[in-house]
Amino acid sequence: MPPKPAPAPDLFAAEADHPDFSHEAMFYARGAQCVVGVDEAGRGPLAGPVVVAAVRLDPDRIPSGLNDSKKLTAEKREALFAEITAVADVAVVSAPPSDILSLNIRGATLAAMARAVRALPCIADRVLVDGRDVPPNLPCGGTALIGGDGRSVSIAAASIIAKVMRDRMCAIMDCDAPLFGFAGHKGYSTPQHLLALNTHGPCRHHRTAFAPVAALLVAGSLAAS
Repeated sequence: MPPKPAPAPDLFAAEADHPDFSHEAMFYARGAQCVVGVDEAGRGPLAGPVVVAAVRLDPDRIPSGLNDSKKLTAEKREALFAEITAVADVAVVSAPPSDILSLNIRGATLAAMARAVRALPCIADRVLVDGRDVPPNLPCGGTALIGGDGRSVSIAAASIIAKVMRDRMCAIMDCDAPLFGFAGHKGYSTPQHLLALNTHGPCRHHRTAFAPVAALLVAGSLAAS
């Protein structure tokens, strides 16, 4: 029996190597009126809020150069931030350390995503979310895209907005607690941050459930008892 012919290549087309508007266009073609991209910044740090952005791009005014915020320089992110906010519907929500403590980081992030979508001036009827999880309590259906900030320009735009806003919040945290250097490391567990944390103990911006911070709090409690 002769072997079966190989599938036609176009049936298994690879994802683009940069974000595009194809996912959004598919839902608009199906009748959607407001397709929104959602992403977060700051799930991993030991301090500061997790920041979520929701963005609805105008299909006729999409800024050029949109990409995963991690692939862009700070200067490029700032420039695109200004372009996105000038032409798109944007909402930003932050979940402070207290939310992260009560809901855990995943729960706080998903809750903030739903709030950000609801805060937009347009009523979303499809949400594209970076990652594996579709947040509960969305006002419409959602689609999770793993690596979405490199696949959808709406999610890429949201990643840029969230990253720039969180970096600005870290600069404010640095003014409030200058011993920790938040403006530089953005709350991540760098050697500089861990040294300051061990030297001075946690401040009000730290996430008390995250391991290095929790360990110091436990050690301090034991020492005081």
